[in-house]
Amino acid sequence: MNLPPRATPRAFARLAEINAAQGEEKALRVAVEGGGCSGFQYDIRLDDPAPDDLVLEGDGQKILIDPVSLPFLSNAVIDFTEELIGARFVIENPNATSSCGCGTSFSI
Repeated sequence: MNLPPRATPRAFARLAEINAAQGEEKALRVAVEGGGCSGFQYDIRLDDPAPDDLVLEGDGQKILIDPVSLPFLSNAVIDFTEELIGARFVIENPNATSSCGCGTSFSI
């Protein structure tokens, strides 16, 4: 069953910290683009909403997904993690059949 993606409280909390540090309210855009070493790659950046975006809201923050990327992110979870190699937003995507070690490239 295809469900929309969701975001964890940790992802919304980190976005709130970023916005507070920058002094402006931006949304986090999560998109899927062709390319990368596995065929597709995630594009994660701060952006403004577009009229046709899916908007996930939490902690007063917004995460945006465009309609073209939405099928690739069905049932996915957007999270934020802090590891020894650094801190970053991550996508747990059940649609990805394989992924690259970088964590931003995947295949379906």
